Amino acid sequence: MSIDGRTNNLYILNNQMQIVGKVEDLAKGETIQSVRYIGNTAYVVTFRQTDPLFVIDLSDPANPTVKGELKITGFSEYLHPITNTLLIGVGQDGTESGTNGDCKISLFDVSDPNKPFEASKVTVSNGSANVHSPVAYNHKCFVKLSENEFAVPFTLYRIVYQNNEYANYAFYIRYKVENGTV
Repeated sequence: MSIDGRTNNLYILNNQMQIVGKVEDLAKGETIQSVRYIGNTAYVVTFRQTDPLFVIDLSDPANPTVKGELKITGFSEYLHPITNTLLIGVGQDGTESGTNGDCKISLFDVSDPNKPFEASKVTVSNGSANVHSPVAYNHKCFVKLSENEFAVPFTLYRIVYQNNEYANYAFYIRYKVENGTV
């Protein structure tokens, strides 16, 4: 157990709901932000101040294995496969100190499970406003338009304290994956 009591575990169950395999104490002290299962692979994103993306091989249910780990700033709240080797991450951008109020679209290359990397990223920001994507809590908001095109919704919150104004804007941005970039 970590100092703050948080631990993350992945369990493989059989048809009788008995544990047959496990990965325990993954990213101690962090919280799981998103998980995506594709075939015999689990992609798990945790967060404390940076975003580890873990690639976990589930091909041997009795012995699931963490193959690779990528640490970047911010975190992905939603993961969506674009191809067999490319994953889109939608979440919060950040610095080594934590999140910064901007939203981020990451393109992860997972062609080598031992060495996943962020092939490209696009941030959505608006100065003093916080930007968030509803995809974090409603996966149906993510729209795959074609094999390499998708759209992501965003919400921009802005508070102007001098005038007690509050503004809330919602919009979609269309993206295209070409040559390994968004």
